[in-house]
Amino acid sequence: MTSSRMNPKVDDFLSKAEQWKEEFKKLRSIVLDCDLNEEFKWMHPCYTFEKKNIVLIHGFKNYCALLFHKGALLKDSHGILIQQTDNVQAARQIRFTNVQEIMEKETILKAYIDEAIEIEKAGLEVNFKKNTEFPIPEELQHKFDDIPALKTAFEALTPGRQRAYILYFSKPKQSKTRQSRVEKYMQQILNGKGLHD
Repeated sequence: MTSSRMNPKVDDFLSKAEQWKEEFKKLRSIVLDCDLNEEFKWMHPCYTFEKKNIVLIHGFKNYCALLFHKGALLKDSHGILIQQTDNVQAARQIRFTNVQEIMEKETILKAYIDEAIEIEKAGLEVNFKKNTEFPIPEELQHKFDDIPALKTAFEALTPGRQRAYILYFSKPKQSKTRQSRVEKYMQQILNGKGLHD
């Protein structure tokens, strides 16, 4: 681990970490051994190859993880990659609950990181589902039928914004809740804004 590649923002992040501090430090040393550049993105240590994101270190309440940005393309010969939610298409995590687990998998982690770098060198991309592959919730379709301008405005949104709305509107089990979400965001869609704009 060469200190010249260590980012002071990551040092600061580690010094303030209240949970997973030792795990983060161990993951950092493993990743830096793989000749990646250390950056700080999305409030977390992120490691890049030729300015392309390879892995990110992050922590949650019950685990910390090494997230591979194009993890869906990895072979996962050890069956340890986890898709965080059904809606995550490209990224995959390897989760840990203690430093010992990280140390036991060090060789495997380096092999996965090397494979991720090779995927980037080869210019491989994850094939994302098209928005047409996500079913439009019935409640949204009814509004499209009643208010053609809403459908027009929705179709004018970027694919990512459309997908965010479709997933958000589809999530509740009860139709009443789905309908309430659609009604709440209709004006925002008509204004050409995304779910989080």
